[in-house]
Amino acid sequence: MANISISQLQQKIERIEQFREEVDTIKAESLGWKEGIDRLAAEKETARAQLSSVESQLQGMKVKSSAQARKIEELEARLASEFSKAEADAIVAIYQADAEAAQALALHKEAFSKSQAELSRCETDFRGLSEVRNALKLLSRQKEEEIKDLRAELAKAYQD
Repeated sequence: MANISISQLQQKIERIEQFREEVDTIKAESLGWKEGIDRLAAEKETARAQLSSVESQLQGMKVKSSAQARKIEELEARLASEFSKAEADAIVAIYQADAEAAQALALHKEAFSKSQAELSRCETDFRGLSEVRNALKLLSRQKEEEIKDLRAELAKAYQD
């Protein structure tokens, strides 16, 4: 561990930055998925509002014309069938979107957790390497002082 170079420290720091960028990318992707889910929910509400509007129109036609009662009954039956089909399709689409969102969230959490663990490990390595570097600097200064003292002694010995 004492033989680690500044270049290796720089590489570790660059890896930490890369992990941070990956976390930011994953967050951006998650936001995109959430926006997609919100859009599907809005589309579902629009479809329900449209279906509700059609039902209201059919009720108005019943009141206005008793002669069209059979036709209205047929239309209501078709509408109910279409509504059920549309509602079933919407429910399936929502469940699929929820499942995809849950899967995406799980993948995001897993990737984020791995990135956090790797970042934590890198930060621990960095702190350890910083401590080693500081210890080596101190040792280097001590040895430089010893060499300086030995040179002074040697110079003095030559003079005597």
